[in-house]
Amino acid sequence: MIENWYRADEARKWRDRVGTDPADQELGERVYTSRLIGQNPDLLMHGGGNTSVKLERPDLFGDPRRVLHVKGSGWDLDSIEAPGLPGVWLDPLMKLRALDHLSDAQMVNVQRANLLDSGSPNPSVETLLHAFLPHKYVDHTHATPFLVLANLPNAEEVCREIFDDRLGIVPYIKPGFGLAKKAAEVFDKNPNVEGLLLLQHGHFTFGATAQESYDRIVAHTNEVAAYFGMKDLTTIGRRDPAENLEVLPILRGVIAEVAAQRDDQMPVFDLRNGPDVMQFFDRPDIDSLAQRGMASPDHVLRTKGCPLVLRASDLSGGRARIKAKVAEFAKDYREYFERQAPQVDEPKKLLPQDPKHAWIEGVGIIGIGPNAKAASTAADLAEQNLRVRSVGEDAGGFFPNNEKDRFDCEYWSLEQAKLGKSSPPPLQGKIVMVTGGAGAIGLATAKAFADAGANVVLVDRDEGALAEAKSTLGTWHSTYACDVTERGAADAAIAAVIHRFGGLDVMVSNAGAATSGALLDLGDEEFRAAFELNFFAHKAFATQAARVMQAQGRGGQILFNISKQAINPGRNMGAYGTPKAATLFLLRQLTLELAEYGIRVNGVNADRIRSGLLTDGFIQERAAARGVSEETYMSGNLLGREVEAKHVANAFVALALMERTTGHVVTVDGGNTEAELR
Repeated sequence: MIENWYRADEARKWRDRVGTDPADQELGERVYTSRLIGQNPDLLMHGGGNTSVKLERPDLFGDPRRVLHVKGSGWDLDSIEAPGLPGVWLDPLMKLRALDHLSDAQMVNVQRANLLDSGSPNPSVETLLHAFLPHKYVDHTHATPFLVLANLPNAEEVCREIFDDRLGIVPYIKPGFGLAKKAAEVFDKNPNVEGLLLLQHGHFTFGATAQESYDRIVAHTNEVAAYFGMKDLTTIGRRDPAENLEVLPILRGVIAEVAAQRDDQMPVFDLRNGPDVMQFFDRPDIDSLAQRGMASPDHVLRTKGCPLVLRASDLSGGRARIKAKVAEFAKDYREYFERQAPQVDEPKKLLPQDPKHAWIEGVGIIGIGPNAKAASTAADLAEQNLRVRSVGEDAGGFFPNNEKDRFDCEYWSLEQAKLGKSSPPPLQGKIVMVTGGAGAIGLATAKAFADAGANVVLVDRDEGALAEAKSTLGTWHSTYACDVTERGAADAAIAAVIHRFGGLDVMVSNAGAATSGALLDLGDEEFRAAFELNFFAHKAFATQAARVMQAQGRGGQILFNISKQAINPGRNMGAYGTPKAATLFLLRQLTLELAEYGIRVNGVNADRIRSGLLTDGFIQERAAARGVSEETYMSGNLLGREVEAKHVANAFVALALMERTTGHVVTVDGGNTEAELR
């Protein structure tokens, strides 16, 4: 059951933080209860749903006028702030109800023309529904129990059984002007209702105060949940240890291949395989449920209308069978478009035909997207839909809106207008692993790849440093703690990245450490340890990365941090330079062996970078040995300028973007003729 999180003292804080203006204070409490709604995934997720409040504010002449503050496009309720609830002059919106027709474009123009601040985001597509209802506070959710109710074949009958006449019932209409008019008509027939059930869509409540509307959201949702025996909240985001993970890199590559994407535009996966998900695969009606559609119209924008379904028999058929299933999905999607596009008045542009989520027997469900955030959103909605399907089908049937209605939402004119207006970051879709990721060069490299759109996995043995490093990268990146020299570390780390993102596209083998001393003075154990870290760990991680890239069949790149010591040895640095020289040969050998798979192998030859290798103490020691200052030592190159970790990071990213370059080592040392490769 859903807990009521409203606390009067917290509401007061939100009112007080905005000052003494009464309108601002009411907006502050609107922000507070909007967040309460948005932070409960069983009420809504990822931009679904919206909230509003009606206030009075003075116009330019000082005259009081009614204003509607309503959720704006691009804001999620779980983290919304006051700017995410743009103000719109209400009276011009109310006049629209007298019209018989209003196109989506006209609706958006009217709403934008009446913004108090022209720089505000577009008000919600359901702004007019909020406007036409007379209440001060209005809330709209896509709560999981209500989606079960809304998609039953006898939803009206069950709604009356639960609520009697406390909820009005609105037939399915695509969000916009038409739905707003119909909802207002339903309300006018019984102004005493506490809310509205929108069939095949969601739930509205309203009230004189923010608390009253929020209390109704929680109470109504719990009544529906109790009716269907939904005692527990829906589990979202659980990833358990998994079997059959080897299918995910294959599927990533196949989706990119069938979608005819470039090799640097791979999809990103988000696996979910908790007990509720895995039990779903025991149902005998999976194939039927997969074709029914999604529980709420806005879901199709992030998940498409149905999942890709891979059964155990498909997995056993290997890459060829998986490719056939993905190709069949794409064919079915094109046929769906060809059936529906001629039925609408305006031309539509065919969207990519690859799936946005998949049900994989024995593995789980996966969200699929151009980046980790989009994949996570698709996975969250897919998990919610699994529960809605299961509970709904067992309670009488799961029957969401029909194919035409799904098409109208997926190919909504306002969504079509967004196509082609922005370019993705150059490395969007790339999964990058960086060993030694918590160190200076490793973290700078991770940041550079993240800034270019990649999703990054940091590998390091220092868990505390990893946690701190991840906090600088953000939510959509990951970490894995291990000692790269341990047997099996590479296998486990690569399995972890597959489990988290579905595969790997760029391996930055960066971990290393310098041991100083004359070779004749070093014992065998110390020398072998230097090789374990500075050569064998590179070989192990490169080997496992290459195997994943081969399975994907879409190329990839392995990048080594080589070091100047591999080309231009320094006194007492043999234990570091010797394995680095071997790593340089490893790079060249792998270049030869992996080219047929489209896998590029390159490296960076860096020198004198402040890092875990070149500590302050080490710098002092080397500067003293040369009889120069630390500053002179660090800028001792042809350019006369110190080389920083960010410069090495930029070289790694540049190599990742060089689609026709392999076997190359970029020197990043400010200029050193003795370390030049050519």
